[in-house]
Amino acid sequence: MASTTTSLDIPRSPDHVWRLIGGFGSLPDWLPYIPQSELGEGGRVRRLTNQDGGVIVERLVAFDDAERRYSYAIEQAPFPVTDYLSTLTVHAVPGSPDASRVEWSGSFTPAGVGDAEVEELFHGIYADGLAALLTTVQG
Repeated sequence: MASTTTSLDIPRSPDHVWRLIGGFGSLPDWLPYIPQSELGEGGRVRRLTNQDGGVIVERLVAFDDAERRYSYAIEQAPFPVTDYLSTLTVHAVPGSPDASRVEWSGSFTPAGVGDAEVEELFHGIYADGLAALLTTVQG
């Protein structure tokens, strides 16, 4: 099994950031390469459409509003992995009430490619996503 984690400090309070990213259907609000998200099954499944029209289906596995964290699994995607599980968390930064540390991590089993290749792929997706989040909050 392979994994990767990336994090970025955001100059907004954890509650502010969580209000923006904590909804399972909120990716289009801050992630430009996912312009569409449709929720199904009572909000537990999201069907994402990327800029190229590709579809990714993800299932909410765990949600903790108090801890500002949710985890999801990929059910359908054009990625060379199986057993994908990812977690998005907003942490407080000790001593900085107006700052957050957003962490995006994932674990997965490569399918037909090596660990390093998929770790690089998802690390890039997470890093690009957090950079887009920073741009969104700085408005």
